[in-house]
Amino acid sequence: MPKYRKMLTDYQAPYIMSILRLIETQSKTTIANWCIDYAEANILPIYEKHYPKDMRPIFAITAAREWMIGKIKLPQAKAAILECHGAAREAEGNPAAQAAARTIGQCAATIHAPTHSAGLMFYGALAVAYDRLGVDAEWDELLAAAEVECGKMEAALRAVAVTDEPNRAKVNWHC
Repeated sequence: MPKYRKMLTDYQAPYIMSILRLIETQSKTTIANWCIDYAEANILPIYEKHYPKDMRPIFAITAAREWMIGKIKLPQAKAAILECHGAAREAEGNPAAQAAARTIGQCAATIHAPTHSAGLMFYGALAVAYDRLGVDAEWDELLAAAEVECGKMEAALRAVAVTDEPNRAKVNWHC
């Protein structure tokens, strides 16, 4: 079986940089809600197509939301998020599902650190590209599809972005 790329790697791509800069203008809550909502609506169906009985990704989304409203403590949410990452490890050999599970885990983890939001672009856009084009598509075709998906991600964030957000998240991308 050929080795597949597990994530996008060009963090300086204009379509990535545009989203990262927009994220920097938003609160941790806005970022987390955007990531979790986008992952649930657009990425979770990719994982469920391959593993319909595995509830770990939806449990991670649910736990993140429950933590945000104070229903559970952070250690409980983190446990569910780590289980979702376990689902990603177990999906080795299924690049679309693996990237989808990683995306969901990273998006849910934005409740802890907003830098996890980058996982939506780096894993999520590739999950969508693999899902739409197949894992054997040429890398340039996958990148083009990922760029289109990143445009949709940015539009979704712009739709919920708070103008002149006074409580901007402290974000250090380390990349």
